[in-house]
Amino acid sequence: MSTCDKSPDLTDAGRRRFLVGTSATIVGALLYPEISARAADTLTVADPGGPYGTAFTEAFYAPFNQLGIAKVTNVARVAEPTSQIKAMVEAKSFLWDVVSVSSSSHKLLSSQGLLAPLDWTDPEMQKLIPAAHQSDWMGTNVYGTVLAFRTDKMTRRPQSWADFYNVKDFPGRRALPKSPITCLEGALLADGVSAQQLYPLDVDRAFRKLDTIKPHITIWWTSYGQTTQLLQTGEIDFLATSNARVQAAIDSGAPVKIIWNQGLYGLEGWAIPKGNSKAALAKKFIASCANGHHQAAYTKLLAYGPTSPSAFDLIPAQRAAALPTFKDNFAQLTQIDDSWWGANKDKIFDRFNAWLLR
Repeated sequence: MSTCDKSPDLTDAGRRRFLVGTSATIVGALLYPEISARAADTLTVADPGGPYGTAFTEAFYAPFNQLGIAKVTNVARVAEPTSQIKAMVEAKSFLWDVVSVSSSSHKLLSSQGLLAPLDWTDPEMQKLIPAAHQSDWMGTNVYGTVLAFRTDKMTRRPQSWADFYNVKDFPGRRALPKSPITCLEGALLADGVSAQQLYPLDVDRAFRKLDTIKPHITIWWTSYGQTTQLLQTGEIDFLATSNARVQAAIDSGAPVKIIWNQGLYGLEGWAIPKGNSKAALAKKFIASCANGHHQAAYTKLLAYGPTSPSAFDLIPAQRAAALPTFKDNFAQLTQIDDSWWGANKDKIFDRFNAWLLR
């Protein structure tokens, strides 16, 4: 990441793309002769759809297709695919060969033995950040949950969750997700709990703190896309959401700033439904997605953080500074504890929904 403050040499980059494009088929045949003989094979890869499909086509699908060992066909999955993956494995009928799942979904699927093991001998895979390493899942992108505010509406510049709760010194219309995830963590951080001591969450303390901000929440948002619009229109001055959704508002010209301090992060990555007959080919595809050149490509459209540190050697400095795994940003983020939420999610959601109605 030491060269992340330099923009890539476009001439060199163009030459690299040319060389990769013209030699990829030969390289594929040399590296994977047992698979190259079945070049007509296809892999069905399920991603979150929308901008992911476009970004991942350039970053992952097209480069793998150029190897000549298989043809990737991508489809959009549902928002939470765990039940579909479970049904496929149990029925031994696979609509997807590879699927993108969040780190929290991976925890659930892995605990039930529904995912195939990956081959972690690939050198590029071994270079990924530690949070991307699981025996049956490889993280490809990091998303941040951050605070953001309208710079034209907030006369003072907030810097923390304590400032979000300080409506006297930082007046403005506020929004939070209609979900306890993020809300509970934010309440505890605002109440003085350090990021290092955040988990296990002190739920009672979090709800007591939430009681103090509840009257000042203008909107409890229900989709990430909604938050981009709220910031763009100025309907909300201060909110918590995904860093990519904030960046979309910034890229559109809205006067908005991200607060990385006290942010949270999670990951998304690839997994193979257990029992899939194309598992060997799927593992080759997943390994190719660890390549830093490939991961750098998706950041042009998705403001998520690469899990390969070498990707930052190819990302322009301004864009790099907007990504969660950029070193200065990543140092301020705390990973969401998926194990804690997995064990407590149902009862906490029930309590949160009841609390909203009070």
